[in-house]
Amino acid sequence: MPTNVPLLGLTPSEGPFDLITGIPVHPLVVHAVVVLLPLAALALIVIVLVPRTRGTFGWLVLAGLFIGAGAAFVAKESGEALAARVGLPQQHASWGDRLPIVAVLLLLVAAIWFWRQRGSRVGEAAPTSTLTKVLGIVSIVLAVTAIGLTIVVGHSGAEAVWQGRIPASAATRTGPIGTTGLTAAQVQAHSTPADCWTIVGDGVYDLTTWIRQHPGGSRSIEGMCGVDATAAFDAQHGGRDVPTRVLQGYAVTAS
Repeated sequence: MPTNVPLLGLTPSEGPFDLITGIPVHPLVVHAVVVLLPLAALALIVIVLVPRTRGTFGWLVLAGLFIGAGAAFVAKESGEALAARVGLPQQHASWGDRLPIVAVLLLLVAAIWFWRQRGSRVGEAAPTSTLTKVLGIVSIVLAVTAIGLTIVVGHSGAEAVWQGRIPASAATRTGPIGTTGLTAAQVQAHSTPADCWTIVGDGVYDLTTWIRQHPGGSRSIEGMCGVDATAAFDAQHGGRDVPTRVLQGYAVTAS
């Protein structure tokens, strides 16, 4: 059987993005991102398309974009700190790395557009007005991108946390699993931490002894007990070689 292999090569560090009174920063700040950034981006689209709203809401929109961009950065850094403690969902991390970049670009373009359109209102030349329109279009494109990317990041994060942790019905897979000769119903009978079997792909694995050895903590393995955890495993490890090799060491076959 494999020993305690550090699947992710990450070491927890008690930095400013790690914990607040023992609670991870990431789930605290991520809600600010998924709410504030899309709302500010949507409001930006409105003030670009509806000129009369700019005087009333322009500065408020820029403030929202500024806070949203800052929150996206903190969410990225705190996500990496949390990953060092509980594991790194590859897909979620990949999308999460892009969101602060898009948020900052959106803030910069929106700020330049807002400054130039204020100047054009007091009689600047026509070329400036044309450039302002182009910046407005780019702002809308970036705003739509930020909204879509925020949704993708949030969805992938939710999948990483919850997918595979809600017990699945044995009926979700019928017939033998791969070449094991075992069925989903048989695996479901081993659904406790003291007797933990799981399905990943076309294999069945007995993770009972691995639960307390897992570098990311026991809870993520306990959520795999008795269910088809293929999606959860793929979301967490993204096909990486080391976790796959470790998993193979726990393969079981029908007696």
